[in-house]
Amino acid sequence: MTIILCASVCVLPLPSEAQTEIQTLEFPYFTLRNRTESPEPGEAYGDERSDLKAGHCRVGELDLGVLSPFAKAAPAFMREELLRVQDIREMDPAAVLDGLETTTGARGPAIYVHGYYISFEKGCRRAALLQQNAGLEGRFLWFSWPSDGSVAYYTHDEADLYWSVPDLADTIIELEQRFSAKTVDVIAHSLGARGVVLALYEVANRQPDIRLGRVALLAPDMDFEIFARMLPRIEPIVDSITVYAASGDKPLALSKQFHGYPRLGESGNDVSKIGSVEVIDLSDLPSESPTGHLYHIYSPAVGEDLRQLLNERKPASERSGLASEGNNLWQLKSAEGD
Repeated sequence: MTIILCASVCVLPLPSEAQTEIQTLEFPYFTLRNRTESPEPGEAYGDERSDLKAGHCRVGELDLGVLSPFAKAAPAFMREELLRVQDIREMDPAAVLDGLETTTGARGPAIYVHGYYISFEKGCRRAALLQQNAGLEGRFLWFSWPSDGSVAYYTHDEADLYWSVPDLADTIIELEQRFSAKTVDVIAHSLGARGVVLALYEVANRQPDIRLGRVALLAPDMDFEIFARMLPRIEPIVDSITVYAASGDKPLALSKQFHGYPRLGESGNDVSKIGSVEVIDLSDLPSESPTGHLYHIYSPAVGEDLRQLLNERKPASERSGLASEGNNLWQLKSAEGD
């Protein structure tokens, strides 16, 4: 089956001296969204459930001419708004994976799953920023489930996420089968992290002998106790699980009120209950956005830690910038000058 569509995203450099050049980024995607037939690349896919589609996004920045210096001085979370989806090239999923095999090198792919309140256009922009911040060029694959992209539709997004779990599990299994000589890493943010945990639980039930690489759960919007109950089934099939948590995460605080139980991505949980998981507390970092929820795309310190975790395969005990706070709890400190 051949699929034909094309999407593109624009990416701005992060507010770090090492990333001051404007770049055009491209990366492959899988999506379960419907086609809209819109002439706008960023609106090529909607928020309805559909069969699996795949392709490549190309990402670029708006040309502001003489105003560009002012854009560079803007806060990171404002500069995201200058990014636009420029083009989308839809392809057969197998062809996308063929291309990924030629670019991953010896490391293998890293699949990323977004969270709640993410349209295809916003997801493209943020996926591009994460690829850049964590240094995942060449091995990055974005998985986009049909989030409504509306702040008012949290429960709708939960339903669509659960609906997407079997396809996400299928994709993880296919990646491992195709890249078995390498390592498949799995990354997820917010509500998407809940979907990844559910998908890994299903993968473990279906393929108990499968072996995956690093799992990074960023600001995971999941019940802490439910995660602890599911962990024994998941941990045998992965090299490691890392949870990033913070005390000032406003969306997770609201989710805790809504659900009635602490979220996995909040600091202050009794992490001894998940002793095999490395928990990285980001509470000491300066806030890079008004919500405190998007540090994975805005914080250079988090990006560097992800680079060391996913590209250099280092455990927390060997990564720079981390201070031990317990057997499996680490505090991430800002680098001087951040």
